[in-house]
Amino acid sequence: MNFYVISYDIPDDKRRKKIADILENHASRVQYSVFEANLNEDEMQQVQEELRRVANLEEDNLRFYRLCQNCLDTTEVWGNTKITVDPDYYLV
Repeated sequence: MNFYVISYDIPDDKRRKKIADILENHASRVQYSVFEANLNEDEMQQVQEELRRVANLEEDNLRFYRLCQNCLDTTEVWGNTKITVDPDYYLV
């Protein structure tokens, strides 16, 4: 698993909604256009493929930051939220 911070700046409302919906299916929203996710390589490729089908790369800006464990361990969060973590278990 890798920890990712994914952000976007999408000028088109319809496309922005589609991008946000895709990310909400795979990641946790931590700010309006910023998401965090613990994903393996295959999952990240799937997310990027879904986003690529919607994004207009001449107008849109998407960023994928992969944080190493050391960077993640030294990350500071100010305010009333915490860094996204996977639950210890999943209900199916």
